[in-house]
Amino acid sequence: MRRSVFVLFLLIGFAGLLIRSGALEKPLAVARLAMSKPPEALPLPITGLARRALHNSWGAAREGGRRHEGIDIFSPKGTPVRSTTEGVISRVGQDNLGGNVVWIFGPGRQMHYYAHLERFGEFKAGDLVDPGDIIGYVGDTGNARGTPSHLHYGVYAAGHGAINPFPLLARQQAVSHTAAHQAS
Repeated sequence: MRRSVFVLFLLIGFAGLLIRSGALEKPLAVARLAMSKPPEALPLPITGLARRALHNSWGAAREGGRRHEGIDIFSPKGTPVRSTTEGVISRVGQDNLGGNVVWIFGPGRQMHYYAHLERFGEFKAGDLVDPGDIIGYVGDTGNARGTPSHLHYGVYAAGHGAINPFPLLARQQAVSHTAAHQAS
């Protein structure tokens, strides 16, 4: 009995040390995000962008018979790109189509994809981010080389693949606009 109590206190103390050191922070954050509901609305990933600058390019034809699995948000090169959601950076790197890309694991097991970045923000894979954190800067890398600088933003739902982010971004715009009118 006495040994069981000692082992229990030892485990509790060890768990407390792990929590205080932050070693359990990321696994707990991932579990919390996975169990959370996906967002019904998202802020624009580019601050100060006029509503008219947001266009629904979802599903547009692309070379090779592909369809556009996201939307393109045009903005001057070097404009900060902000996370639309809290999450964990799952990948920072390059690929042929997206050029410089960032993937974020967010609420409801959704993956948020930011592509054609000129450069990355100050973070690495495994870091926690909050909405509004700068994750990169608008560019024209990958297959966007030579086109007007823009952010390709995509959302991938667990078990469903790519979903259109335009309604989520437009809904946030409408919610923000309504809230501003109610406050004045």
